[in-house]
Amino acid sequence: MNGGRGVHMTKVLVTGGAGFIGGNFIHHMIEKYPSYKIYNLDSLTYAGDLIKHEKFQSYSNYTFCKLDINDRKAVTELFFKEQFDFVVHFAAESHVDRSILDPGIFVQTNVLGTQILLEAAKAVSVQKFVHVSTDEVYGDLPFEPNLYFTEETPLQPNSPYSASKASSDLMVRAYHETYQLPVNITRCSNNYGPYHFPEKLIPLAITRVMEGQKVPVYGAGSNIRDWLHVQDHCAAVDLVLHEGAAGEVYNIGGHNEKSNLEVVKTIINMLGSNNDLIEFVEDRLGHDRRYAIDPSKIEALGWKPRHSFESGIAETIQWYQQNQLWWQRILSGEYRQYFERQYSFDQVNG
Repeated sequence: MNGGRGVHMTKVLVTGGAGFIGGNFIHHMIEKYPSYKIYNLDSLTYAGDLIKHEKFQSYSNYTFCKLDINDRKAVTELFFKEQFDFVVHFAAESHVDRSILDPGIFVQTNVLGTQILLEAAKAVSVQKFVHVSTDEVYGDLPFEPNLYFTEETPLQPNSPYSASKASSDLMVRAYHETYQLPVNITRCSNNYGPYHFPEKLIPLAITRVMEGQKVPVYGAGSNIRDWLHVQDHCAAVDLVLHEGAAGEVYNIGGHNEKSNLEVVKTIINMLGSNNDLIEFVEDRLGHDRRYAIDPSKIEALGWKPRHSFESGIAETIQWYQQNQLWWQRILSGEYRQYFERQYSFDQVNG
């Protein structure tokens, strides 16, 4: 798996690589492209976890960089030092509930941080900048058959989180239109799968049910999301990175619309428990009713999701059963002490 020496290696910077989707993308890229040099840039906020990358620490084609994308000077120096070929930008504050409580950090990281990365990418003439966004920028979709988000759907974000992502999308577009920076924007539906931080619905439900605890469900649980397995999402981003037309937006969806209540009941049933564990709680402010994506444009590039929801959720539950130490470390907070002991973050590590 180690890269060769003395030959130029394609350099790919993955921001937010200690997070859920970015972390899975790093696994995907290292396994698929052993001749690529993968850089994992992350500031290690509360949701950052490096335990999942432990096996890569000895690989010559993997480098971790502890760096905040809001640090303009450090970002610029890193880009000029390494001369990246590709940037895949996952780094973002992403939890809607947290954005309602503290919108400012979402504007700082998701908007200003993205602009800092774009400016550095422009300065060193990267070959492609892929900005990973969300279907939440489109807002609320009515419960109507055959009505889906497309790439032409107007942006109508309803939470501080989605507003910050919509703003960063527009900044990425502006850098393409004004400076001809080769960019793509991807907008995905709700992801699930391995290494999902247990504050989100599916890992929260799985871990709560496994421990016999109540599972909170907002409102009546009728809000609908289109669920996408993270490995399918990674394959789609990989395709856009290599085959996407510069300047284009690609929606990535899983063809798996489920209500939140249906998702929780499925997990409870698969784990052999009962619905008494469901606890309905006060609905979230500005809670969008439905998200659903028409992925025809990326399917025309040759992508199809490999997982149905049924197979994907069964695989995910099994992963959490087999990796209890990982999520127990997350829930206890031990994971932060663990990787602070294991790694030195004073400089770029190879």
